[in-house]
Amino acid sequence: MDLKQTFKTDRPIIGVVHLLPLPTSPRWGGSLKAVVDRAEQEATALASGGVNGIIVENFFDAPFPKDCVDPAVVSAMTLVVNRLMHLVTLPVGINVLRNDARSALAIATCTNAHFIRVNVLTGVMVTDQGVIEGQAHDLMRYRRELGSEVKILADVLVKHARPLGSPNLTTAVQETIERGLADGVILSGWATGSPPSLEDLELATAAAKGTPVFIGSGANWENIPQLIQAVDGVIVSSALKRKGQIQQPIDPIRVSQFVEAMRRSLVVEPDENSSTHSSILPIPVASPQGLAAGS
Repeated sequence: MDLKQTFKTDRPIIGVVHLLPLPTSPRWGGSLKAVVDRAEQEATALASGGVNGIIVENFFDAPFPKDCVDPAVVSAMTLVVNRLMHLVTLPVGINVLRNDARSALAIATCTNAHFIRVNVLTGVMVTDQGVIEGQAHDLMRYRRELGSEVKILADVLVKHARPLGSPNLTTAVQETIERGLADGVILSGWATGSPPSLEDLELATAAAKGTPVFIGSGANWENIPQLIQAVDGVIVSSALKRKGQIQQPIDPIRVSQFVEAMRRSLVVEPDENSSTHSSILPIPVASPQGLAAGS
């Protein structure tokens, strides 16, 4: 996966839009307009704050089915993603929780979105939804059948889950890439808001051998300067919410703070024996470039 081509930067920040409860979920509020309005608000806040991509999740649909979601959820997410694709000019991704990768791929392909996140692509994980088995064989054949170029970012030893057995992190990363054919891998802490360790990130990057590695949870403006040095990108949510609370909407000020903290950490200081220096910079803070014209 060429990050520069997809995200226009070598170290992308992907902000998460957590959709309000969708039709058929236990907390569905009855108004799809409210879902769309909140999603548009959050996408706009993320884009104006300087992130390089957005991923849309049915986060508030918990408790989730372990695989196939209801068709109403697919329809609602397709509608929302299509609206966001016309609102912002950033790459958009999709995660259909808990592990409906086939629906995510279908939505992304039909809306011309850029990537999906798959919580369990390979292996077997014990979760609060039950035992989830990876379906890489089905997903990759479905992508070929659709003629889709949507990229697949796969979690390795995903959060809120435990593997059957005691897999080695290096082996898990390698098998996700080499046998599962993931275009990028994601490493998280044990739960939402919990960061992976720097040691684990370094091990994952070494095992990935050039395939992009993303932080999948727990990044904030305090730890990102250190953690980003070991990986290729970050998916961030909790730290960007008002007061840092997951139930709250995106706070554009917190988005800008996070982007600025990461931007500063990626500036390469000039060597004292050299008259030049280089830097890796994401989209400037508070830049309007992420918003579509007239939005």
